[in-house]
Amino acid sequence: MTLYPKLITDALATVRYPGTGKNLVEAGMVEDNIRIDGMKVSFSLIFEKPTDPFMKSLIKSAEAAIHTYVSKDVEVTVTTKILQAPKAEAEPLLPDVKNIVAIASGKGGVGKSTVASNLAVALAQRGCKVGLLDADIFGPSIPKMFLVENERAYAEEIDGKSWILPVERYGVKLLSIGFFIDPGQAAIWRGGMASGAIKQLIGETLWGDLDYLLIDLPPGTSDIHLTTVQTITLTGAVIVSTPQEVALADARKAINMFQNDKVAVPILGLVENMAWFTPAELPDNRYYIFGNGGCKRLADELGVPLLGQIPLVQSICNGGDAGMPVALYPNTITGQAFMALADQLITNTHKV
Repeated sequence: MTLYPKLITDALATVRYPGTGKNLVEAGMVEDNIRIDGMKVSFSLIFEKPTDPFMKSLIKSAEAAIHTYVSKDVEVTVTTKILQAPKAEAEPLLPDVKNIVAIASGKGGVGKSTVASNLAVALAQRGCKVGLLDADIFGPSIPKMFLVENERAYAEEIDGKSWILPVERYGVKLLSIGFFIDPGQAAIWRGGMASGAIKQLIGETLWGDLDYLLIDLPPGTSDIHLTTVQTITLTGAVIVSTPQEVALADARKAINMFQNDKVAVPILGLVENMAWFTPAELPDNRYYIFGNGGCKRLADELGVPLLGQIPLVQSICNGGDAGMPVALYPNTITGQAFMALADQLITNTHKV
């Protein structure tokens, strides 16, 4: 078999760069230095920065494409070229934030934002400096849960740069796209616009000195998740699910996304929400409406911690609707559950 450059570029054109969706050739990532020596092929892939999260996986994908579309007998050598050398000793984006934790779920309706808001309040109750970013561009719910729906974000110029000022409530610094649009208005944006908004909300906000910045991600796996991990270095992710098998199946996908080589974010643990129903008049009774211990089994199977189990109690829903998270009342059953969750998160982030 005779090899020639077009065979190689045609094979590489089947590999897409996840950040843009373009193939390697179309994206201009294949340098014009393809060298062929019998059944040996070498070439360089061009990346914009040395910390590109997709670098290793794309090299493997490029090798696999040549073996699949040209010949499995080809000996492939791929080198990398950085388009622009990074600035020496570049400052981290949020140098004064000790821990940045993503709160995620595989599907909607599992109470992810409820957990995120109560966890933020519980951490503040424990004396931590806390920020909460509502990254659900298309369905922001944090403003309602903190009774700040009518608040609007303002900017302040400091040292020649304009900074967004977060809203503060219950000891938590808050920011949401809901502060920029009317409460009843839908955010009808394409993926690129949403990703751009997330970058601004993360990097152009005056978060200040924080022990924890929680990022309440939208459900599923989307551009927002990818943009977040590319913009900021996460301490880890917390996955929220109910014990129901359908929810657990989607929770697996969320965990897989964070553990994927392209993302590589540690899983700090699982939170089982709506673990059981406890009637107010029978506080010692537990009714397992969505199944019993599903998150515990999944956590054991995947070797990740179960950070907490939150009961299905009407006061949690009422508190969210009223803008008064139940974690404000640490002596209640639900308040104690979220305080225990905060304690587990503090313990686990200290291990990372």
